[in-house]
Amino acid sequence: MIRILTHNIRYATSTPFKGESPWSERKQHLLNELRFHTRHNPASFICLQEVLHGQLVDILTELNGASPAVASTSTEWAYIGVGRDDGHEAGEYSPIFYRRTVWELVQWETVWLSETPTVPSKSWDAASIRIVTIGVFTHSESGKMVLALNTHLDDQGSRSRFEAAYILLAKIREYLGRGDGEGISGVFLAGDLNSEDNQEAYQVLTAHRSPLVDSQKIEDPAAHYGNENTYTGFGSDEEQPARIDYILLGPARPHDPHRREDCELPRFLPWTMAGYAVLANRFDDGMFNSDHRAVVVDVALP
Repeated sequence: MIRILTHNIRYATSTPFKGESPWSERKQHLLNELRFHTRHNPASFICLQEVLHGQLVDILTELNGASPAVASTSTEWAYIGVGRDDGHEAGEYSPIFYRRTVWELVQWETVWLSETPTVPSKSWDAASIRIVTIGVFTHSESGKMVLALNTHLDDQGSRSRFEAAYILLAKIREYLGRGDGEGISGVFLAGDLNSEDNQEAYQVLTAHRSPLVDSQKIEDPAAHYGNENTYTGFGSDEEQPARIDYILLGPARPHDPHRREDCELPRFLPWTMAGYAVLANRFDDGMFNSDHRAVVVDVALP
């Protein structure tokens, strides 16, 4: 069983919004979330968005239960990803964390969601530089190969989200079409799309001919745990809750004879769904650990 967790953790701003606690105060809430929800599943992937380098160090340190110096060389948790502003440590990361003892990293790359995808850049109407982190992993015991993508699309530019969605699909098809593409057993795309299910990026990524389907749509609604909306803000009446964070699964293939009758996706998926959840981001102390809620799915590959 594989657990995939995605969470926009809200970058460590020096000018918090009303209702927002600084990272130094809210970070332990979020670190506890990550440790608790991956503790009993060694094959977990953690996909995060809006992660500044200092936050990355805090998270890796906590996951490895060690000092920063030791955490960076730990044999348990590692990550792939770079800061989007310079391809190194500047700006927000969209990292993928994984356990080295469970997953062997085959290859990885960062792609900028722009007209110049190999260098730090933005295009169209994007307000910020946007990236996708891509990794190919092999499970140490089963030998199953997984293509993992983690992204955060622009919050302002509709066209940039639309174009970025096509870049994401093109990268997935590129990997699947390579000579070793047949060895990929499953694909997932996690992240904050800044797109509701009736909007541009989601519609492109889950269109009928897309290799991706929304994990929330293929899990029995009666079995969903938690909330519907994934974006909450920090409690302001001006912030409208919405579902904009997703885990999309693939590669979807046509003609699944075993689909539910009410499912609008007549495609076969290699993944078997075992659970879908949207976690709480606020508890009795009233502090938001982020302005987003985490999404978690449990899936298996045959």
